[in-house]
Amino acid sequence: MHDRGNRDGLIHHSDRGCQYLSIRYSERLAECGICPSVGSSGDSYDNALAESIISLFKTEIIRRRGPWNSIEAVEYAVLQWVDWFNHRRLLEPIGDVPPAKFEQAYYRQWEAQASAA
Repeated sequence: MHDRGNRDGLIHHSDRGCQYLSIRYSERLAECGICPSVGSSGDSYDNALAESIISLFKTEIIRRRGPWNSIEAVEYAVLQWVDWFNHRRLLEPIGDVPPAKFEQAYYRQWEAQASAA
């Protein structure tokens, strides 16, 4: 590994690829004083979650509505899709409500609990 100076507190986040699970790779990180970190499924370090959303977007918007005449048309389609995805799409695992509505309810409940304490 290339020496970049002080590595105190450096954490290497990976996407669970096979190279990150190899014993030799883990040993080399340890030799360099780098802490390995592999996210669990569904958290912010899980590339599969991001890749599935991107794939869904490409299938529903990019391929279905293309070919595109301009970058602006793609940008507008992205904004429309993200708005729908967050504010109007009903998501079964959270009670058939849009994610934004669920998030608002969560924070209202959290603030109410904090005020009561």
